[in-house]
Amino acid sequence: MEKDAFSEDLRAEISIKVDESLESKPFVVVAIPAYDEEKTIAQVILQAQRCADSVIVCDDGSSDMTAEIADRLGAEVVRHERNMGYGAALQSLFRRALELKADVLVTLDADGQHDPSEIPLVVKPIVKGKADVVIGSRFVDANGTAEMPLYRQLGARLIAKLVNGRSKKHVSDAQSGFRAYNRKALNCLSLVEAGMGASVEILFEASKHDLRICEVSGSCKYNNGKVATSTEHPLKHGIGVVASIIRLIVEERPLTVLGIPGLLCLFAGLGFGVWLLQLYAIEHRIVTNIALASISFVLIGFFMLSTAITLYAISRISKRINGK
Repeated sequence: MEKDAFSEDLRAEISIKVDESLESKPFVVVAIPAYDEEKTIAQVILQAQRCADSVIVCDDGSSDMTAEIADRLGAEVVRHERNMGYGAALQSLFRRALELKADVLVTLDADGQHDPSEIPLVVKPIVKGKADVVIGSRFVDANGTAEMPLYRQLGARLIAKLVNGRSKKHVSDAQSGFRAYNRKALNCLSLVEAGMGASVEILFEASKHDLRICEVSGSCKYNNGKVATSTEHPLKHGIGVVASIIRLIVEERPLTVLGIPGLLCLFAGLGFGVWLLQLYAIEHRIVTNIALASISFVLIGFFMLSTAITLYAISRISKRINGK
């Protein structure tokens, strides 16, 4: 009897440990923003399903069979009636992941550039409690840039430098779409950017909320790997991202970015005005070029100052509404 009782206690203890291990297993959701990716979406979904509990595809107004293919393969499809942009697709995917109570959300591109078999690599730091946001960086080791064209490498490094100049969290790859987020990050990140600038907006938001960011090595296939790259022209893509960085910085620190240059312009305009008056007092003539410079600098300075004050007021009101 004692032996049977001991065996029952042992079985109960083992059962409790098994239940705890099952409860501790994170619910991993893979989110894929997609726009006209019928040629590659099936392979991405099938590979992602091996490493995730759920796969969500945001069909961003595709005109091809992207949504139908994703649906038939068992992925959940969030549909946009029209093409709204990469950032808008991420916003829809983030909201759905929160509704599903995802412990970890992994995002990757639908064009096959990222390797879904590397999903466990970006999930691991979050599961270990070492990070809130993990980036599959192409620049951690040489493998990530093996197929990356030189002009793309230079552009990505430039954008990373611009982001690192403002963000407290320095990263080597600010444009990688292969990322993982824990639930805390999903709750904190509030995105506004609808286009490709969302990738850097996320980093600014993460820095603002003191989220822990780390990078792991992530491979990336380009034309050499017979995978189509982004449908958006690289130059247009880069200009859009840089514009987003400037816009985000201006919105966050309007008095510094616009106010100080605005004051300098006003002083310059006043300086030209004093010079103009001096010349008029001595020579009794108005120098047109100096007059135009004075008026221009004063107008530019006034416009920049008024814009800075307006943005600052909007920012303060927004923070009060959000309780920050």
